[in-house]
Amino acid sequence: MTTLTDSSPNQIRAACEAASQAAPGWAAAPVVQRAALLRALADSLQSAREALVPLADEETHLGTVRLNGELDRTCFQLRGFADQIEAGRAQPVQDDPAVPGAPPAGRPRLTRIAVPVGPVAMFAASNFPFAFSVLGGDTASALAAGCTVVVKAHPGHPLLSRAVFELATAVLPAGVLQMVEGAGIPVGVALVRDPAITAAAFTGSVRGGVALWREANARPRPIPFYGELGSINPVVALPGALAANGAALATQLAGSIAMGCGQFCTSPGVVIVRDDEASQAFVKQLAEALAAANPHAMLNAAIRAGFNAGVARLHGRAGVKSLLALPARETAPGAHLVATDAASFLADEVLREEVFGPSCVIVTVRDAAETLQVLHAVEGTLTVTLWGADEDTADNRELVRAAQAIAGRVLFAGVPTGVAVTAAQQHGGPWPSTTNALTTSVGYAAMERFLRPVALQDAPGWLIAARGQA
Repeated sequence: MTTLTDSSPNQIRAACEAASQAAPGWAAAPVVQRAALLRALADSLQSAREALVPLADEETHLGTVRLNGELDRTCFQLRGFADQIEAGRAQPVQDDPAVPGAPPAGRPRLTRIAVPVGPVAMFAASNFPFAFSVLGGDTASALAAGCTVVVKAHPGHPLLSRAVFELATAVLPAGVLQMVEGAGIPVGVALVRDPAITAAAFTGSVRGGVALWREANARPRPIPFYGELGSINPVVALPGALAANGAALATQLAGSIAMGCGQFCTSPGVVIVRDDEASQAFVKQLAEALAAANPHAMLNAAIRAGFNAGVARLHGRAGVKSLLALPARETAPGAHLVATDAASFLADEVLREEVFGPSCVIVTVRDAAETLQVLHAVEGTLTVTLWGADEDTADNRELVRAAQAIAGRVLFAGVPTGVAVTAAQQHGGPWPSTTNALTTSVGYAAMERFLRPVALQDAPGWLIAARGQA
């Protein structure tokens, strides 16, 4: 397997300096130009599909169907951000005219605008080699906001990273997109520490993300670090929903757990059910559906080793019953399902840790109060799914409040895998799912991470006019 050679400190410094030199010109570029270039990047990706998808499959084992869909999603994001900035989303203006008199009744004219923060460090993810990599959502949103980008390529797909980078630099002005390489920790640390970098975006492990977040905050001039770290995405399956549609929901949930071999940040890792007949029938159906799943090979040996260790810990815990522990099929792992009660889940933090792969923990609760206790114990998560909370009851209101307190996205139907790219999306949640619950890494609001508000007081007319013409 081809591996990336660690970029040297001089190469990292040169990449960051090139992005810094290009930053003023890119920030000042007319919106119509930035939008045209974003669309040109999408067109170039699509035109190179026949070469890029087989290369991605060789390096990630994700399958050509999935990878073609992911390439389409990446192109959709790029074009979507182009549409958004043409509509003025990257240049919001709040204008308060002057009012005669002294404060607080009177005031000067104040015009609130947004300016690009400057060069952004982007850490590519292993599990989405197109959509969260060199030209993925973080890069697209930063470019749309008017920021230059230095990508740290992921060592899980080095040849694809180089191919996409070459494609992109043939489209963009010189310096706007830079790339550094390597699996070594010093590469990421040097990138975050570089004085030219003004913000960082990361998708990956809790351990790696927390280390880089600390580096970002330890700089002489700290920078925002937008990290997506880990999530167990609880599903609360209420008795009414399971009594009405349990078999279909079990099949749907099994597909979500096994999707992409469980290597999604929104993969369901915990399912909360009641101790009743419909719920236990659902658990049996879920185990049967998972047993029939056929996960593909995992992204790399390190992730596979982490999965094996994680499920071994689950099966060995006190108060845990093993429902499914399928052996590996050649290079692909089998699915795993364990069950426990609320008291054991609350007492054992290992049961609340993300296991990256096709596994899930069933937690049986006695009542609504125990359901709330289990949710509160989860801490931060990207999603919570609530099946059966359709009626306006006191219990359902409490359940929704608890879900909103710990998650960035609350679902009332469907499964959490599959994250729509749209203006209303929120892909982020409280710690430890992300380092900043106020932002999203998916959807058009992702641009806001890389725009800094500035108030102009009694600004001259030419400056206000220039904002309107950009």
